[in-house]
Amino acid sequence: MSNEKVVTRFPPSPTGYLHIGGARTALFNWLFSKQRGGKFILRIEDTDEQRSSDDATRAILESMEWLGLSWDDGPYFQSRRYDIYNEVIDRLIAGGEAYHCHCSPEDLEKQRQRARGKGLKPKYDGTCRDLGLGTAPGSVVRLKIPLSGITQFIDLVKGPISFDNEELDDLIIRRSNGSPTYHLAVVADDISLGITYVIRGDDHVNNTPRQILIYKALGEPIPEYAHLPMILGPDKTRLSKRHGAMSVLAYRDMGYLPHALLNALARLGWSYGDQEKFSMEEMIEKFSLERVGKAAGVFNAEKLLDLNAWYIRESSDEFLSERLTPFLENQGFRNLDVGKVRKAVSILKVRSKTLVEMAEGAHFCFDEEITYEKKGDDKFLKQGIVELFEDLNNRLVAIPEFNQESIEKLFIDFLEEKEIKLRKLAQPLRVALTGKTASPGIFEVMEVLGREKVVERISKAVSHIKKKQVE
Repeated sequence: MSNEKVVTRFPPSPTGYLHIGGARTALFNWLFSKQRGGKFILRIEDTDEQRSSDDATRAILESMEWLGLSWDDGPYFQSRRYDIYNEVIDRLIAGGEAYHCHCSPEDLEKQRQRARGKGLKPKYDGTCRDLGLGTAPGSVVRLKIPLSGITQFIDLVKGPISFDNEELDDLIIRRSNGSPTYHLAVVADDISLGITYVIRGDDHVNNTPRQILIYKALGEPIPEYAHLPMILGPDKTRLSKRHGAMSVLAYRDMGYLPHALLNALARLGWSYGDQEKFSMEEMIEKFSLERVGKAAGVFNAEKLLDLNAWYIRESSDEFLSERLTPFLENQGFRNLDVGKVRKAVSILKVRSKTLVEMAEGAHFCFDEEITYEKKGDDKFLKQGIVELFEDLNNRLVAIPEFNQESIEKLFIDFLEEKEIKLRKLAQPLRVALTGKTASPGIFEVMEVLGREKVVERISKAVSHIKKKQVE
């Protein structure tokens, strides 16, 4: 199939949110199709009516959109494609490659017990295989699996893989309720959508021979297969929530940038030399299945957090302010001034690992009233600072321009005149302006707050100190 246009697909089941493993699979399919100038298709495998939900479907689509993994075609919904599946099943029956089976569950259990008694694998014994039966209440349709030989393929990640056909059952392709089974629906879809590469997790390796045999029975070209290594936690056990692995939307809501998560996902099982950070253009350019390792990838939540902090530091103020605004709104701030948000971002991004952390750190910029941390209040807002605060405020009101440069010059002159060090004034001032003992640089804080708010907060701190003295 190497001469055909590359067509990949990502087929999540809407029985839950999109998690790390699924997002990594989606990314690798997307990168491979983009690099080859191909097509990336999204298919929702929602035939499990009891477990599938519209909420999960919406969450999957929202996750894909947030990550920027746009699909070229779809989304297709398996629940709406039963005509295609029935047509393929009828074709297999007409060609003698499939048959109606009337064996009841009790018959099948007796067959399994007989096989176990003989020390054989407990599988269907082919009772109805050559009887030429028609449909009947409770009957199923089975695919005729070759009774001997092997089914083999070259996995683009794992290399040659083969299965002994004698180990395989005659596969049910239509259930007794008339619905198609997973293997039949997947192959019928992949044929109708022109899928040329099936890139998926290695938990699907054992599904591959059954699906290849459906292709062969239909006389259809078989796609290339690539099975990605599993993802483990730092303790080398299967990845789970206790390792910090959550849904894609949970990472979004925790304030991660999509590109940081994509970068971390790309490095789970794929590498390009020692390079750790990739732009999307670099990922597309350098991605290849040959560089996907056979060994499991290890997910490290702390490494992802560090990567996110790096991307926050490297992003433009404009980009970050647009993404920070919803987090500020979630924390109760309304009618935000765009310029002020951008200024807040400029002083907070070097010390923020997530957008949630940045939004929390930005409260002092947008709160009408601030509260003082008790420790900072007790230690720094004391009577001895009142005179300095009042004198400083008079000078801040008088300077022509209120920016970092002019504020810093004012401070140099002020400290020299008062014969004090900056540290004597900086911490009390930080508490007065932000309520906290830790913040960005004091001159940066003052510029972001603006003259009016700085003067107001210093005045309130003075009143607060005087009130404490009376009490």
